[in-house]
Amino acid sequence: MDIELAVWESIVTGFSKLEIGIRDVIDILIVGYVFYRLVLLIRGTRAEQLVKGLALLLLATWVSGELELKALNWLLVRAMTAGFIAIPIVFQPELRRALEHLGRGKLFHKSYWEPQEFNYFLNEITKAINVLVKKRIGALIIIERDTGLKDIVETGIKIEAGISAELLINIFFPRSPLHDGAVIIRGNKVDAAGCYLPLTENPNLSKELGTRHRAAIGVTEQTDAVAIVVSEETGIISISYEGRLIRYLEEKNLKNMLEKLCAPKEESFSFWPWRS
Repeated sequence: MDIELAVWESIVTGFSKLEIGIRDVIDILIVGYVFYRLVLLIRGTRAEQLVKGLALLLLATWVSGELELKALNWLLVRAMTAGFIAIPIVFQPELRRALEHLGRGKLFHKSYWEPQEFNYFLNEITKAINVLVKKRIGALIIIERDTGLKDIVETGIKIEAGISAELLINIFFPRSPLHDGAVIIRGNKVDAAGCYLPLTENPNLSKELGTRHRAAIGVTEQTDAVAIVVSEETGIISISYEGRLIRYLEEKNLKNMLEKLCAPKEESFSFWPWRS
């Protein structure tokens, strides 16, 4: 009993000596939030498996050191040293995404449309999508938001024309010179067509998804753009944003999603500018 009492007294004494101030609490909260954002950033990407492999390697290094397996520990330590040098190369896409997220942080929300212009844009887009679905014409439409798509625009043909359902239908009409690529919409204009997009490297995607869907996911993994896909084989409407793909949309669902993601908002000061 005396030993147990002494142990409890030492524990209580240790806790009483801990001095945690408001700065320490803020520090812990910031570090916890940073790790939380990192987890969200790599979830569902190739980096998730790489992080698990790195954690396993760290665990094996620690165990080999504790068990005094000198040869194995020497090899693992050297492998870890080389691994830390290779991390910026292996995680290049994820690091780029993280920096782009930081670069998009703004004190004021940026709007590309006036409310009346946005309603016109929404009506023309949905009108075009309905015709494309009925005629089973494949389409890939990218809507630019905060992240500039100039490098992607340069892979296609500049158009710089006002948005209209007729224009979009003609672009994607079979045997049209521009029907194979993606259309880029910047503000209230169709900026370019026939553009090439980066394909996603996510290994967990369904084999049913074709090149258009993989391109839509790929561009929304690397930017904050919104992608609309019409399947040529099935006529299914899909929308992709933040690397996610939502399929089997109807006209009403599509309008709701576009209003949620792209509608102009009132400019207001925000203490959390990085939040979408």
